[in-house]
Amino acid sequence: MNRRDFLQSVGAASLALGLGSARAGQKADVLPKVPGRKPRNVVFILSDDHRYDFMGFLGKVKFLETPNMDRLAREGAHLQNATVTTSLCSPSRASILTGQFSHRHGVVDNQTNIRPDVVFFPQYLQQLGYETAFMGKWHMGHDSDEPRPGFDKWISFRGQGEYYNGQLNIDGQRTKATKQITDELTDHAVDWLRQKREKPFFLCLSHKAVHAMFQPAKRHAGRYENVQLEYPASMADTPENYRGKPAWVKEQRNSWHGVDYMYHGQMDFDTFYKRYCETLLGVDESIGRVLDCLKDLGRLESTLVFYMGDNGFCFGEHGLIDKRHMYEPSMRVPLLAYCPEIIKPGMKVPQLVQNIDIAPTILDAAGVQTPPHMDGRSFLPLLAGKQSEWRDAVFYEYYWEAAFPQTPTTFGVRTDRYKFIHYHGIWDTDELYDLQNDPDERQNLIDRPEHQALVKKLRAQLYDWLEKTDGMQIPLRREVGGRSDKRGPKNVKEPKYYGESQ
Repeated sequence: MNRRDFLQSVGAASLALGLGSARAGQKADVLPKVPGRKPRNVVFILSDDHRYDFMGFLGKVKFLETPNMDRLAREGAHLQNATVTTSLCSPSRASILTGQFSHRHGVVDNQTNIRPDVVFFPQYLQQLGYETAFMGKWHMGHDSDEPRPGFDKWISFRGQGEYYNGQLNIDGQRTKATKQITDELTDHAVDWLRQKREKPFFLCLSHKAVHAMFQPAKRHAGRYENVQLEYPASMADTPENYRGKPAWVKEQRNSWHGVDYMYHGQMDFDTFYKRYCETLLGVDESIGRVLDCLKDLGRLESTLVFYMGDNGFCFGEHGLIDKRHMYEPSMRVPLLAYCPEIIKPGMKVPQLVQNIDIAPTILDAAGVQTPPHMDGRSFLPLLAGKQSEWRDAVFYEYYWEAAFPQTPTTFGVRTDRYKFIHYHGIWDTDELYDLQNDPDERQNLIDRPEHQALVKKLRAQLYDWLEKTDGMQIPLRREVGGRSDKRGPKNVKEPKYYGESQ
């Protein structure tokens, strides 16, 4: 299909601007079965803006209490290097549901609707006879609270929703929430799980928490009022902390997403940090309620339970607040898995797992193979402790947003040791970090002579990924050294545009 035909058939111009009301509705193909695999019940619990190391068992935040997350890690598996392909709510959530990179499913920001030909993985589950339910934050496109394909039960709200007194859409009927939203959604989830059924089930419990501006449940408000905070070393506004950094990082300090004028000065850093942790307590209790419900039903041993964050969140690192960029607190997410019939207690999974792997893994647990259009792959063998060849790198993309202009378009590749970050559209330095020796990403190695071969290799790997996955939708430049070549583009294909046939 050429670009003109595509524009005429689906109104891609409106889609690109987030103005259309297109919704995923493509019929799901019948997938090949996995021999001998019995369909397993699955519960997927998703939180918002929960960074990877804010869990009690990791000891990062000494006062933080997350007994149910700790239990999942102790009795199940902790996927230690889980990342997202785009650290932003809508793109990440779309990648979870489709198994695809952002430039493939089309949700490149928080306003754009998903491509109308995209299939959500629960549609495949329905074909297999599953009962499916979605409860919580959808946040993809402007009509983001309406029921979507793949789900028999539907509870959602528009956009970010509200922590208190927000409007819910329950199976097409709008009503008011009566509790703090984390508790409200968990009530609905537990009620649905308790219903009598003969079919296998899939539940997606998709929390608003812990998105700013934080409002914990009243029972948790003020719990951490008097705790002592520890600030990251890279938070200080010193020449050392910005030596070798791109200029946009320092410039963002005094902005919406910087520590010096965060959220337009609506809240000071310490209060912001404490309210975040207090709001997270409700999410942890939600996990515990779901586990207790499954135990009461006699299904705890056999149900595969996941807990994950949709993206990370900076708390002062490099003077930044929020996500979007490719630094570790933004790109990495918590990911825990529990199923005693599969997973041995205390398992640690060090491999590079991404949000695009959730759909293939759940389909694998349901007994079918990954569809060829998905970019992710099943990590079920890793959870089962089986030897399996795995990827040696993951990739990242973020597209500049006019509403939040501080963070530039970003592309990057991360291995188990190194991270290469390229910024498109600004004449600024790229970044290279040795995560083994510099986990806080404070020493940019991009111009070091001894690393130029590595830079060349990672840059080539990044462009190979973009080209192989049809990601060259904007005219990217291949640079010379660590800085953009001001003489113009080199070795760039004729640019493709968003909405063109993929």
